[in-house]
Amino acid sequence: MSDANPRIDALLQSNDIVLFMKGSALFPQCGFSQRAVAILDHLGVAFETVDVLQDPEIRQGIKDYSDWPTVPQLYVKGEFVGGSDIMMEMFQAGELQQLLADKEIVKAS
Repeated sequence: MSDANPRIDALLQSNDIVLFMKGSALFPQCGFSQRAVAILDHLGVAFETVDVLQDPEIRQGIKDYSDWPTVPQLYVKGEFVGGSDIMMEMFQAGELQQLLADKEIVKAS
């Protein structure tokens, strides 16, 4: 078990939506992270971001935690959803919107 796991658990428990990404919501550091932020912004939901470039332990730890090799990684109510491509596919199919509705995530005011 990674030393990062308790920190990741705490982030996931204290936020409904968490995006582990390269950079920040205001300044994404890769196209995939930028696309993930754009989707969440379009949906109008509040979300927390974690810049994996600022913390090597989290950068590797989140990959081990989810058994997913890349970032960004989206979590909704503690559940791993997927990366940028999966987010885009789900958004285009209306599945991401439905997931947020099912998890009772409302738009930010």
